[in-house]
Amino acid sequence: MSRDRVVIVGDLINDIVVVPREAIRADTDTTATIRNTSGGSAANTAVWLAAQGAAVDFVAAVGGHDAAAHAAELTAAGVTPHLQVEPGATTGTIVILVQGHDRSMLTDRGANSLLREAAVTAELLADAALLHVSGYSVVDGFGVEGTREVLARAADARVRVSVNPGSIGFISDFGAERFMSAIEGAHAVFLSAEEARLLTGIADPADAARALGARFPVVALTRGAQGVLVVADGAEPVAVPAPAVDAVDPTGAGDAFIAGFIASWLRTSDPVAAASAAVHVAAQAVTAIGGRPA
Repeated sequence: MSRDRVVIVGDLINDIVVVPREAIRADTDTTATIRNTSGGSAANTAVWLAAQGAAVDFVAAVGGHDAAAHAAELTAAGVTPHLQVEPGATTGTIVILVQGHDRSMLTDRGANSLLREAAVTAELLADAALLHVSGYSVVDGFGVEGTREVLARAADARVRVSVNPGSIGFISDFGAERFMSAIEGAHAVFLSAEEARLLTGIADPADAARALGARFPVVALTRGAQGVLVVADGAEPVAVPAPAVDAVDPTGAGDAFIAGFIASWLRTSDPVAAASAAVHVAAQAVTAIGGRPA
């Protein structure tokens, strides 16, 4: 890819990350480490990607009370924000309960639900190398037809598209087949083994990666500490190992992986090399609380 600017569209969230210091005790106090951080899968990816040196434009919807603060924070991180401000709404909020390698999320989508496909303009896409779309905006915002319109706009601009499904729960509600129909024509998908199983109906990660590889030119299926399976142009899956680290908080690891992958892919056009670089960015992400670079 000769162009290097990336447009990312999706969610911007206020995260409340809770890491219990002991087993949770019902109906009484449990000591915990609690942090308020800025998050959202797409926003995290944008910040991590800017940290890799890429030029990043980020499109999202926010509430009026903290729009200026989020814009300033993104700008300071090297991201160019294009925020759809909704004065009557609140910015999305998630309470993330981290227990070891697992996390549970209580989600209020807030203004994110009001983001529409018209925000991804032809002018914004002009001369971009890639459009990255968060699956959260597909299932709660654009819908099938709106997503197809965004992908068609990108195709008209000769801009490649990558998608991260993002949420098993929301995609289950939306419908796996509807989701797959909405993102048809994307060039790359970044997803977990659980998301791959939901979208393909195939339990074995390698077989699920093969099935996805028949529909998308590039597939990166993440498996946590087991690393990544990469399928490029319908070839057999290639396993890329993940470095061993002492994980503190898995929040944002997938977002960091996507950023690392995109940054390397733009430079090399080699999906396997991109995954090899991306696992190290993801490893960095899990060593601190929150979904963005420390």
